[in-house]
Amino acid sequence: QVQLVESGGGLVQAGGSLRLSCATSGIIFSMFRMGWYRQAPGKQRELVASIRSSGSTNYVGSVKGRFTISRDNAKNTMYLQMNSLKPEDTAVYYCNALKEWGAGNYWGQGTQVIVSS
Repeated sequence: QVQLVESGGGLVQAGGSLRLSCATSGIIFSMFRMGWYRQAPGKQRELVASIRSSGSTNYVGSVKGRFTISRDNAKNTMYLQMNSLKPEDTAVYYCNALKEWGAGNYWGQGTQVIVSS
């Protein structure tokens, strides 16, 4: 059974930091591109950052220089370090695992991030 469990969300003031974690089980973690998505109220879900099995990363422009995605293949866990948070970062953040070769696309349940001004 595949499980992706996010943690680390919460309420923080603008300018503050949070670190999200996504612990996975039931998948061969190293075979998956991992990503963080977010969805704000009334908006579409967007890809915030992704990291391939090779370690290469990609970020949406609005978070470049503030967020850092990383992965620990030994712990089957992905992270998102979020610094200099802004109210517009407020959203539910979802963990995604997308198999780089073949079928497999899994989601976590989401963790709420609220940034107060």
